[in-house]
Amino acid sequence: MTVDLPEVTRALRAAETLRSTTTIRQRAGSLTERARAGDSAWFIVDDDALPAAAAEVVTVTRRRYPELDIPFHSRWRHFEAGGTDRTARIRQLLPGDRAAQARALIDLAVVSVLLDAGAGPDWSYVEADTGLQIGRSEGLAVACWHAFVDGLFSTDPDRPMQVDAAGLRRLTVADLGTAFQVDDHNPLVGLDGRVELLRRLGSAMGRHTDVFGDDLRPGHLYDTLAGADTGVVDAHAILDLLLATTSGIWLSGNALGGVPLGDCWRHDAVRGDGLSDGWMPFHKLSQWLTYSLLEPFVWAGHRVDGLDSLTALPEYRNGGLLLDTGVLRLRDPDVAQHRWAAGDELVVEWRALTVTLIDEIAQDVRRELAVDADRLPLACVLEGGTWAAGRECARARRAGLPPLDIASDGTVF
Repeated sequence: MTVDLPEVTRALRAAETLRSTTTIRQRAGSLTERARAGDSAWFIVDDDALPAAAAEVVTVTRRRYPELDIPFHSRWRHFEAGGTDRTARIRQLLPGDRAAQARALIDLAVVSVLLDAGAGPDWSYVEADTGLQIGRSEGLAVACWHAFVDGLFSTDPDRPMQVDAAGLRRLTVADLGTAFQVDDHNPLVGLDGRVELLRRLGSAMGRHTDVFGDDLRPGHLYDTLAGADTGVVDAHAILDLLLATTSGIWLSGNALGGVPLGDCWRHDAVRGDGLSDGWMPFHKLSQWLTYSLLEPFVWAGHRVDGLDSLTALPEYRNGGLLLDTGVLRLRDPDVAQHRWAAGDELVVEWRALTVTLIDEIAQDVRRELAVDADRLPLACVLEGGTWAAGRECARARRAGLPPLDIASDGTVF
């Protein structure tokens, strides 16, 4: 006998399915095989180009990390812009207690990642104490670092280096614009969207005091996931908790039966069970945040397992590498002249193919470097790696611009 489930129950089940990286890989793989079969309206997959793309990544990796001592791909790399170890500096400023330091570092990672979407080619940040002028992701990271140290996100004058819900909810566009040196001559793409995202995070934390504590700090993710235990933390468990508590903050508004889906998009060729049918999930910023939270747990004495359960980040550096090396080709090159939205089928498919094909390139990279996945997990392949190679290709071909023009609200790309 078939039981008709209430709509909200079906929606919750669909959302749970769409929050799994297994689902991401399965659906991305299906779209990739479809493209390989010649059934994509947008892309041609050239498997013969994969070895050359992997070789490009290997070359970049060996140049950047000749001893293959590759750290995780995370926001913490961007805090090292200009050769300054700002992570070491901030750890010296924080309390010595391991748990308190972990909470503060998680606070910083969360706001910094949520502020890290394409800055645009015309924005940069001038760091007062070094004189460095830094753009793009690194500039956003350094600007956020200083805003955090200056107490922009805290309502406790005795503890400026923290993030709390009240501090995020009171944040204004003018506040962030001033901290990030934005003016008519230094425009930052999606400034309003970034502020709205942080304010939504503040509201979301207020609905989850069991996770974020009475003082509503992102840093209490540490207590929820690890606490005093110095054992193992699972990478997907970090992502699960982020998605369960923050899926409603994204500006896309994608939802099923009132249940927010976040970075999930419609594609008519995607098949799945129940209400999840037709949806292609990515959770790019949530996964970028997960990658960026790994090190605070490690620094606090924990081991993080399950790294390769996370996927490649489907954004314009990894995806651009595929287009620039010929692994992907546009069926109609003229579409590169158009501006696209994040929900357009071309963009959804490009991101899905990126997830699958970067996994495949990672295998070739490991083989060429004679290391296994334990020595070189995907988080390190990305850092070595595919993201850096994608940026170098873009710089050589288009002065750093991505190969496709995607309208950004400051929260997806």
